[in-house]
Amino acid sequence: MTVPTPRLLLAAAVALALSACTKPKPAAASQGPEMHAEPAAGLIAIPDAVRKNLGIEFHTVGRQRVAGTLRVPGHFELLPQARSDHRMPLAGRITVHVAPLAPVAPGDLLFSIDSPEWRRTQHELAELRAALEVGETRLRTLEPLLIAHEEHERSLEEACRVLDARVGELERMREAVGGQAAELAAARVQFAQMRAERTEAAEKHTEAMALRAELTTRIAADRERHRLLLATAQSQLGLSLEDLLAVDSRGLAHWQRLDVVEVRASAAGVVQSVECGNGAWLDTGAHVLEVIAPDRVRFVGKALQSDLPRLAAGQAVRLVAPSAASANPGANRLPAGHGALQLGALADAVQRTLPIAVSLTEVPAWARHGIAAVAEVETEASAPNALVIPLAAIQQQGLDRIFFLRNPRNPDEVMRVDADLGTSDGRWVEVKSGITDGDEVVVAGAYALMLASGPQQKGGHFHADGTWHADDDHQ
Repeated sequence: MTVPTPRLLLAAAVALALSACTKPKPAAASQGPEMHAEPAAGLIAIPDAVRKNLGIEFHTVGRQRVAGTLRVPGHFELLPQARSDHRMPLAGRITVHVAPLAPVAPGDLLFSIDSPEWRRTQHELAELRAALEVGETRLRTLEPLLIAHEEHERSLEEACRVLDARVGELERMREAVGGQAAELAAARVQFAQMRAERTEAAEKHTEAMALRAELTTRIAADRERHRLLLATAQSQLGLSLEDLLAVDSRGLAHWQRLDVVEVRASAAGVVQSVECGNGAWLDTGAHVLEVIAPDRVRFVGKALQSDLPRLAAGQAVRLVAPSAASANPGANRLPAGHGALQLGALADAVQRTLPIAVSLTEVPAWARHGIAAVAEVETEASAPNALVIPLAAIQQQGLDRIFFLRNPRNPDEVMRVDADLGTSDGRWVEVKSGITDGDEVVVAGAYALMLASGPQQKGGHFHADGTWHADDDHQ
């Protein structure tokens, strides 16, 4: 019996069996040497016992779209908009109403502050409101007084005209008939008094008009101060103007009823950390807690400079976990995310890389800040219904790429097929000829089949225990 070559020993170590045989009987036996049937040309026998013993697995050929991809490793990072930093709007004593890692919705109460500064703001608002009400009341009551002054001035003006005419008439009578000295003197005195009263009325009217102008200016200034103070309260409380001025059934505005400052969540998220406990006294601007929206992330990575000709801004990108990017088709247990490629503005001349980012249109549920992932950038694509097989079924033998196809007529046989391949995405590869729908290809055990079916083999068989024998081993 010939000594097995190292290549035959390697095939036996892979533990793949294609057919079973028995050891040759002693020469003294009545029967002749055992003969092994030659398989059909290009076919390799794989009985059921051998498949179970050596774990040969098949994959059924199907149709799908395969896209050629460029894989870039990286990780997820939070967008700046994903962080909500909550600090003390006013100095005071704090009461925290949430715990770390607690989910919050928009409007949920995070913490409240008992703040003397807010009470001072309330006091100023109340004083300004009272001053505005007093000024507006005085301005309203001043309008009738101004009308009365105008009426009084008109009546005095009319009386002055009458007295002036009376004086003129008396002067003409005196010149004509003489006398009338006493009446003329009395008329002149009365006319002078009337003019003085008219002047005094005009002075009072002017004073009333000046008072109206003063009140109008003061009210405008108070209104501006009130507006600015309300704007300050808006910033301190995080409320809209409508919310601050909302009136209850008792006629009180919301800012009047607010005894403590309440800080509420502006967006949904998770409480990342709480920096203090209940009862702590904190100054204005002190950090209290941070709320994070964990799903508001983007992918960042570094592409090689040599891959730049295959990259362009806006390319479709599929994001998968590192385990899902392996060659094993069954490893993809996590749903993928999708987005559009963004190229960095500055490259690294030393490492010869370019930063990339992916703005996500579909964020996978497993994506979190810091989690590693792989960006699959689509650079080419097959037809929508291409015949595809797992890339694990393809074996490289020298310059040839082959796979093993199960005989459709006999499930206990496989045949070696030279692969006519098209587009591959690293897990699936398009096969342009040699297979059809429903065919089965070997996935597990294909390497040992390649060793056994290589052109250097002169013929032989596998035992059920996985050992290989050339055809002349039993001669």
